[in-house]
Amino acid sequence: QVHLVESGGGLVQPGGSLRLSCAASGSIFRFYDMGWYRQAPGKQRELVAVITRGGTRNYADSVKGRFTISGDNAKNMLYLQMNTLKPEDTAVYYCNARNGPLNNNWGQGTQVTVTS
Repeated sequence: QVHLVESGGGLVQPGGSLRLSCAASGSIFRFYDMGWYRQAPGKQRELVAVITRGGTRNYADSVKGRFTISGDNAKNMLYLQMNTLKPEDTAVYYCNARNGPLNNNWGQGTQVTVTS
């Protein structure tokens, strides 16, 4: 198990930017696929972006070209840079570390609200 803590959410206007951070309690990138998910009210939790253990970065179609997932191996940190934010990006964003169905770890979530 690994503990994850997100930060960096907040209120932003459409077109603005935020950077989310996820602090892990130990080494992650060699052991887990690391991802960001989000859940809006009344919606299923959806994958936003992921860095696999093989180093591949994948994004949901809705955020391609706007969001960038990255990590700092030495600091056990995962980041999500969110640019050109839209109201439909409003959700609770969760950090995830997964190496299989029996080892799937979640942070507590951080709220992102995009509104004028």
